[in-house]
Amino acid sequence: MTEISPDIVDPTDITPAIAPTEVRMAEIVFPNHTNHMGTLFGGQALAWMDKAAFLAAARYSRHTVVTARSDQVDFKLPIRQGQMVETIGRVVEVGRSSIRVEVELVAEDLATGERKLCTRGHFVMIALGPDGKPTPVQPLPVAIA
Repeated sequence: MTEISPDIVDPTDITPAIAPTEVRMAEIVFPNHTNHMGTLFGGQALAWMDKAAFLAAARYSRHTVVTARSDQVDFKLPIRQGQMVETIGRVVEVGRSSIRVEVELVAEDLATGERKLCTRGHFVMIALGPDGKPTPVQPLPVAIA
């Protein structure tokens, strides 16, 4: 058996060098997700957005997180039955134990490929330690210009 030298990167290790700050999820809008107008229920949109915020914050912090607040969710355009929805969550700010996540819902027409930003909002998540109390998280890396 060959051992990998400590100075050689293991090609099977796909752990990122820095904490990931983004998650992407895809869903299809089925009839049970829609209202009588054939458009996505606002509550379903919020559930998908909260899930993306949770995943982005938990993945970034490597802690259990809970939703503390949702801020200014703007429903710009309706999302129709049969469209694919890409939910994108990005960590945009980090406090001591809080993680602010911007979430976007982008609808895509699968026949044409046309994509439109339909909904955007911000969620504040709190990282919890094993005792269930807020715990510090690493600051966001400084962007290199």
